[in-house]
Amino acid sequence: MTAFTLSQILVAIAIIFDLISFQFKARERIVACLFVSGILISIHFCLLQQWTAAGLMGIATVRYLTSMFTTSKVAMWCFSSAAVAMSIVTFNGITTVISCIGTLFQTRAAFCQRDKDLRLLMIVGTSFWLVHNALVGSPVAVLMEVLFIGSNLVGFYRHYFRGQLKQLP
Repeated sequence: MTAFTLSQILVAIAIIFDLISFQFKARERIVACLFVSGILISIHFCLLQQWTAAGLMGIATVRYLTSMFTTSKVAMWCFSSAAVAMSIVTFNGITTVISCIGTLFQTRAAFCQRDKDLRLLMIVGTSFWLVHNALVGSPVAVLMEVLFIGSNLVGFYRHYFRGQLKQLP
């Protein structure tokens, strides 16, 4: 089995965790699923030798684990600084810039106290990662981001719009 094939299989497994993550209402459960997914995605990028993305996802897994226990702005800024530092150290052109911007949005999202804010910021951050994954040539990772955004939107609808629609005359 090639490294590319294995990387795509790992991302396919990560998709499962991403899809179920935003079907939860509790932010702790959301970020727990994202933690597991992040580990798989980080290994995926290592196999593709995409070192900035692998490093950023490695930082993201620790960030998700940390954000399960705190929404501290100090922690948020520490993880944001780590992401920028990782991007500088592993700089490889436009893909580094795109993945760093996506990570900064997702870092802010992970430390939101309200799951509604978390969901909205994750959509923005994930959009940057979608472009990144297309540029580095990982088709299953592109699919993952599309499904992640879709799952997030379904969860957003279920938790915020469906109840409001029932109350309309």
